[in-house]
Amino acid sequence: MLDAILIAVAKPTVLSGFLRWLRHFGGPGLIVLGILDSSIIPIPGSMDAATILLCADQRKWWPYYVFMATTGAVLGGYLTYRLARGEGKGRLAGRLKPSQMKKVRKIVAKWGFGAIAIPALLPPPLPMVPFLIAAGATQYPRNKFLAALILGRAVRYTILGLLAAFYGRAIFASFSRHTHAIVWTAVALAVAWLVFTILRTKFGSERHA
Repeated sequence: MLDAILIAVAKPTVLSGFLRWLRHFGGPGLIVLGILDSSIIPIPGSMDAATILLCADQRKWWPYYVFMATTGAVLGGYLTYRLARGEGKGRLAGRLKPSQMKKVRKIVAKWGFGAIAIPALLPPPLPMVPFLIAAGATQYPRNKFLAALILGRAVRYTILGLLAAFYGRAIFASFSRHTHAIVWTAVALAVAWLVFTILRTKFGSERHA
């Protein structure tokens, strides 16, 4: 989420340059970004930021960008699911921590459809890739997986697209008037989250030692 905030409050030259890049690639760029974001090395917040900026910049086209963002995210998610499904407990699943994989597998086994749809709907920092891998590794039915992923992503990007189309420019204008305060707040939150994550990992490992 931090990258989306920083993009929104960046200097006008940086923001305009990023917008030119987005306009150049447009909808197809969202598909490529969606595939990358659903890989084993995701780019948290990148799809949200790109979708918001495009919908705010070209408001009449927001349904198109929502469709392309959803398509890219679903394609990327399905590719990761298929790889994990083919490998089972192979290398792809092995890239996650055993404790994390075990926990996510239990969630998928218990909640099924909701375990895919809800993470697909919610924004970062909730990770989506572990759920994609777990769904594939546990041989979760393909049609149910796709239905859950499409539902979650479509709702998510529709909400983002609507908000960006109708309120995006006003929000960006407000951000630009308070750039320094927002940037420092975002940095402080990011540092706090990093410290919390480090401490949780440290004490968690000591507890299980």
